[in-house]
Amino acid sequence: MIILHALRYSLPTIGVVVLLIVLTIMYRRCQSRSTTLPIKDDLLSLKRLRRTSHAELSQATNGFEESNMLGSGSFGYVYKGRLLDGIEVAIKVFNLQTEGAFRSFDIECDAMRNIVHRNIVKVITCCSSVNFKALVLDYMSNGNLEKWLHSKNYFLDLIQRVEIMIDVASAIEHLHNGHPTPIIHCDLKPNNILLDEDMVAHVGDFGIAKLLGEGYLMKHTMTLATIGYMAPEFGSAGIVSVKCDVYSYGIVLIETFTKKKPTDNFFAEERTIRHWMESSLPQGAIEIADVDLLKREDEYFIVKANCISSIMELALNCSAELPEKRKDMKDVVVELKKIKQRLLNNIKHV
Repeated sequence: MIILHALRYSLPTIGVVVLLIVLTIMYRRCQSRSTTLPIKDDLLSLKRLRRTSHAELSQATNGFEESNMLGSGSFGYVYKGRLLDGIEVAIKVFNLQTEGAFRSFDIECDAMRNIVHRNIVKVITCCSSVNFKALVLDYMSNGNLEKWLHSKNYFLDLIQRVEIMIDVASAIEHLHNGHPTPIIHCDLKPNNILLDEDMVAHVGDFGIAKLLGEGYLMKHTMTLATIGYMAPEFGSAGIVSVKCDVYSYGIVLIETFTKKKPTDNFFAEERTIRHWMESSLPQGAIEIADVDLLKREDEYFIVKANCISSIMELALNCSAELPEKRKDMKDVVVELKKIKQRLLNNIKHV
């Protein structure tokens, strides 16, 4: 009787305790889900993809024939290839003799595998063995922005350039704000901006990308990016934050509309491309714009000049010396879209 009497009062207490434990476990599971990347069909199918073989990639590129080489980067070579199912792809083969190549492959594989965005190059699959590592990427038939800006017989009109830079800004904004842990590209430049058959821009090459830890606004690194596009605090102290990408974006923005590279001999240490823009912009867009982009005899000269001036003011705000003075990429996307709409509206009314 004493035992039954005790159970009558203890069982409800035990039940409450068990219920609390179950609820706590469920709550923690929900929390852990909320801090991971959102699961999408593309991601699920990507993780289920088999890893392709060296033999298959060799066949796809005719033995990595030089005529199929699209270009080279800091950690290897990129080839055009055709898989067995007929899909045209770009195959990035890592030079494992280069210091940091293994780490670059791991970083790029992990970073790009977990990012799904229309303006970021998509990883189709990968190949990884002791002696060979490669990423298989979407093939971008129109090459990179570098080619379209600086090679003969290639030309982008004003609206195309604005749209490309909106695409790039959207990609970087997604990296910074589209995930629980911000991703910093660290090496944004025209070579890493690829154009598909519809001239839509895609940001690629995440070989030195950095992930900020939860709650951190910056981190230190010994890895160096490309001179000319690298933020001052990145180059001098190895301090990396999302504002480093904003700086690089500002420099690319200047290059896209002026056709001047930050590494041109015209610029020296005391006279950077940004300093040149800051001193030249007050004299008018005709002084700084790509000569093929802005001509006085053009009936839309004033409209285009005002557009370029607005974009260069935005570029200066992105590439400010101090990180805290630089714009947020979300604001950059909004502002560029307004500039584009204003351009289109003004052309209609001229």
